[in-house]
Amino acid sequence: MNIGDAARASGISAKMIRHYEAIGLIAAGRGANHYRVYSQADVAELRFIRHARDLGFPLQDVKRLLDLWRNRARASAEVKRLALDHVAALEAKAKSLSAMAESLRHLAAHCHGDARPDCPILEELGGAFSSQVASLGGQENATKQKGKEKCHG
Repeated sequence: MNIGDAARASGISAKMIRHYEAIGLIAAGRGANHYRVYSQADVAELRFIRHARDLGFPLQDVKRLLDLWRNRARASAEVKRLALDHVAALEAKAKSLSAMAESLRHLAAHCHGDARPDCPILEELGGAFSSQVASLGGQENATKQKGKEKCHG
């Protein structure tokens, strides 16, 4: 089948199939006309890749998992380790996202959300910038003062 057929059968766009081929994740055969030709086994690999990506595995891990899947003599210990490492990364990300959501929820609870211009959300977002500007301004003023002392000294 051609790349369009493989894309429809696997649920992966033709552009991503080309990308996966370019980075060595898959290898498409070539027909007499030099067009890519995909077999049912290739489509199964593409579906495997799609499912692994849907679960959030980074491409480096997808490549390793795909290599393990292709190797029928593999030990499942490495597969389990990769999966559990990924679970730990997902849980850390979820914890971080939860903390961000809680912070925004807190800020939104203290915002009146009316016609008044004061807004604790914007104040908080600008606070980090304001403190950076203030610290830089302090350094600039100290530098300017030293320069004035040299000129008048």
